[in-house]
Amino acid sequence: MKLEMDEKLFHTMPDLKIGLIYYNKITVSESPQMLKGRLQLFQEQLFFDLEDKALTDFPGIREWRTAWKAFGADPSRYRPSVEALYRRIKKQNYIAPYHSAVDLNNFFSLQYQIPVGIYDRMKLVGDATLTLGDEETGYEGLNGRFNTLEHILTLRDEYSPFGSPFVDSIRTAVTEETTSALQVLFLRPSLDVEEASKLTDASANMFTSISGGDSTTHVLHALQRSVDIPD
Repeated sequence: MKLEMDEKLFHTMPDLKIGLIYYNKITVSESPQMLKGRLQLFQEQLFFDLEDKALTDFPGIREWRTAWKAFGADPSRYRPSVEALYRRIKKQNYIAPYHSAVDLNNFFSLQYQIPVGIYDRMKLVGDATLTLGDEETGYEGLNGRFNTLEHILTLRDEYSPFGSPFVDSIRTAVTEETTSALQVLFLRPSLDVEEASKLTDASANMFTSISGGDSTTHVLHALQRSVDIPD
């Protein structure tokens, strides 16, 4: 499959970039105690940080709120997923372990202050595009309701939309039966390509150290808008 960023996105945000990680031959299961402990400890430390800081003091959240506004969405109504996680932790409503893929996804999002999505590769149909949602774009989300994605960055394959930095679709969710997956890091636009590559590689290495398998990483940006992902 080919994954491509819509050229029009760069007219609004020239520095927009995403990290892509393709995982193959992975095992998704209950997270090891080490990951559960790190996720819990990180949230506890973040809770104390949030007592003294506003959400917009965190550069990743601030940048993604700016991106939301640039594309025409209201970040106070439809929040970037990373901000939603931070708001939960501020209320001491900590994220419970789910399985290794989701737990790592949440850990990366909290650590790097960015939205992160992970999708079952075998549930994707044909080529995929990152584009901007319109008034007809939406899907049943992991939050248990139908979500409209007008003015929000949207991943869509040849069947339907399936992901966004707002909330992901049920259709392509990773389960304990998943053996190949595509992870998308909605990177901070301020990162340069070298920093973005290092962050993407570090995420892939941590993921495979827990879930096994192998990984291939890419960073897409204005000068490299597409990449081929193995079938």
